[in-house]
Amino acid sequence: MRSFRLLAAGASVLALLLSACAPSGGGSPTTAPAPPTTAAAKPAAASPVASPATAASPAAAAASPAASPKPAASPAVAAAASPSAAASPVAAGGPKPTVKIGSFNFDESVILLELYAQVLEANGYTIERHPRLGTREIVQPALESGQIDMVAEYLATSEAFINKPSKATSDPAATSRELQTGLQPKNITVLDFAQAVDTNGFVVTKATADRLKLTKMSDLTPVAKDLVLGGPPECPQRPFCLMGLQQTYGLQFKDFKPLDAGGPLTVAAIDGGEVDVALLFTTDPNITLKGFVLLEDDKKLQLADNIAPLVRNDILTRAPDLRGLAQSVTSKLTTADLTDMNKQVGIDHKDAKDVAKAYLQSKQIIR
Repeated sequence: MRSFRLLAAGASVLALLLSACAPSGGGSPTTAPAPPTTAAAKPAAASPVASPATAASPAAAAASPAASPKPAASPAVAAAASPSAAASPVAAGGPKPTVKIGSFNFDESVILLELYAQVLEANGYTIERHPRLGTREIVQPALESGQIDMVAEYLATSEAFINKPSKATSDPAATSRELQTGLQPKNITVLDFAQAVDTNGFVVTKATADRLKLTKMSDLTPVAKDLVLGGPPECPQRPFCLMGLQQTYGLQFKDFKPLDAGGPLTVAAIDGGEVDVALLFTTDPNITLKGFVLLEDDKKLQLADNIAPLVRNDILTRAPDLRGLAQSVTSKLTTADLTDMNKQVGIDHKDAKDVAKAYLQSKQIIR
């Protein structure tokens, strides 16, 4: 599940991030020069952390100790957060509301932003893109406050973040219902989920797998004490990352090395032998390209992290066709589709906006 770093800057960081976002239509940020991996699913109960390669992003800037005090909310943000914004459904033939769509700080999330943004744009909506906002600790409050209206989420990770204790399971329908229960008082709706799933995976090199006879996570139990685990900095505090590995599998590693969330640092560290076991997301094309061995989650630590959009209720009220338009994307999106798009963006260095457009056209969702 996608894991995100806890940021001490709190609300001031959030406002600064959002004020830095481009208000409209600009394509997703360029990919990092090193061959990044996907980031679509999530280690632990939050969501993937931004790759350090995106240090110039608004989220990275906001995390700096030099961040300035919280600025006054912009008129657009203030309007979105105001109760009066949810006035009434769009009159027949009337103008459609502007929809502010955010993403987490990794390539896959930016791709998902573009998929939903472009299908809405093709049907008359004006979209404000807020890519790479940061971790779930930033994105979820932005959604709740109305600073963004929509984000593509991962069911089990989101549910574990919202509900304490979590009731997420390997059943996406049941997990979606539990997530909706937690979102109900926040005036947010989880839309239908996709077949596409992206979750945490733990990989080793083929040489390590052969030497230690590793095929599944429980095989690590007798040897973990001699191995170094690499993953996102928040991994030790996440129930689907190090905490879960300790509690579910009894794994006690020799050391933990903080890297990025399934990004280029992690790929380089496992490839170069700096770590022995690494967290990558299961839609990461580097697993195949580098010949890594994805260890089977034989005790089912990872749960139903299917893709599903979260949308504020006031926008659904004012945009009655938004649900159906989003479903036109969700209903066709598969894990293989996501993996392929992640490769195009993270390894082939194509722009997420172009990749999303080509996919939507190939599925005849847009022209």
